[in-house]
Amino acid sequence: MSDLKLPKEEKLKHKKDITLLFEKGKWKTCDNLRIITLNLDKKPQEDFSFDRQKVGVSVSKRHFKKAVHRNRIKRLLRECYRLNKELFVEKFGTNSISMLFWVSTEKPAHYKIVEENFLKLCESVK
Repeated sequence: MSDLKLPKEEKLKHKKDITLLFEKGKWKTCDNLRIITLNLDKKPQEDFSFDRQKVGVSVSKRHFKKAVHRNRIKRLLRECYRLNKELFVEKFGTNSISMLFWVSTEKPAHYKIVEENFLKLCESVK
């Protein structure tokens, strides 16, 4: 049960890591989800400051004006990652940084929609 948690160490927060991700990461889109990911197994150690999976989530302020709606979608994305972490790590690697984006202009009706998109995104990666 303890490995289903989302520890603070797995949250993508440092500006240096986010900048590195946007400079060298690869984009993948599936339905309403978009991900940018960078596998650090092949990179030199001095480029980053950690040795485990890190994930961030983001929702467009342009499409969702109210913070309540943005925060709800971000919570759903984090929950999808947390519950399907094993599949995510298997597909994207144990030593990588990633950021998930909700790109639809419509708020998801319930968790199942977000989870289906998340699982499709993970399965579409080779």
